[in-house]
Amino acid sequence: MRFPMRSLLSVATAAGLVVLGAAGAAAADGDFTIKDPRVKESSGLAASRAHPGIYWTHNDSDDGPYVYAIDSKTGETVARITMTGVGRPRDVEAISVGSDGNVYVGDIGDNLGGTWKNVWIYKFPEPARLKDATVKATQYVVKYADGPRNAEAMMVHPKTGRLYIASKKEGGGGLYEGPERLSTGGTNVFRRVGDVPWVTDGAFSPDGGKLALRGYFWAAEYDWKSGKLGARHGVDAPLMRQAESVTYTPDGKALLFGSEGAQSPVVRVPVAAAGKSPSEKGSSPSGGGASSGSDSGGDNRNLVYGVIVIVGAGAVWVGLKRKFRRG
Repeated sequence: MRFPMRSLLSVATAAGLVVLGAAGAAAADGDFTIKDPRVKESSGLAASRAHPGIYWTHNDSDDGPYVYAIDSKTGETVARITMTGVGRPRDVEAISVGSDGNVYVGDIGDNLGGTWKNVWIYKFPEPARLKDATVKATQYVVKYADGPRNAEAMMVHPKTGRLYIASKKEGGGGLYEGPERLSTGGTNVFRRVGDVPWVTDGAFSPDGGKLALRGYFWAAEYDWKSGKLGARHGVDAPLMRQAESVTYTPDGKALLFGSEGAQSPVVRVPVAAAGKSPSEKGSSPSGGGASSGSDSGGDNRNLVYGVIVIVGAGAVWVGLKRKFRRG
């Protein structure tokens, strides 16, 4: 049978698109391990906008003004950025990359439960070339309208450029909105705009339509519209030794979850396509938006797993103590 030339071209084009699609899927950012021995307390994670496959991270307290660029294909550090002009960071907990081409670093932790009168956010341009470098960063002074508090999540909205902070508090925290534009000329006051669970990190989806938040044993996506939390949809977050970070992949099809510790893993979890989330069916007791009966399944399973791990560790400890006493 003879095929017309146009049909052959159409078939060839379609085959080419299939191959390209498969190659693109294979190249999608997946699981990796942060191999740099200097990164022992990875406490934040953010996808690069300038360099595909690169993720920015940083240590928790006691490291210095450093930010690391990690290649997700190898887990190796391809650049360490040293920030100047910011003094000595106190408790760096979060990182986000804005659509303005800047990397934002949140020195917002306060493990003493709200002792610091103010916290800081640092900003520097994402470098065009990935290599070790020292950069002059901009420092912003931040306060909360309702008083000091501990926080570990800071997110930059990709459309408005506005910054948000989620506080970390047992029994539930708050979502705080920053000024329309940050200023170096005075204090930037963040005001509470919603209620959230105990949060260790968060990230906006690339299109700005979702806000992902995570805790130690749970994760969820919230619909986001006009600066407000909407319906809440549970995500099956992996159980990790100290769940501290989350970010979206650049295509918005998955979340990457990270943990503290040497040789810490980063795990990819696909998320539901836009428009396929369950509809609102009442307010969420976890704060912020609506949820459905199936919505919190991932949260509940991870909470159960967490309790099992904690109880199991306690049982092992008790057993070891008894053994040593007998010895």
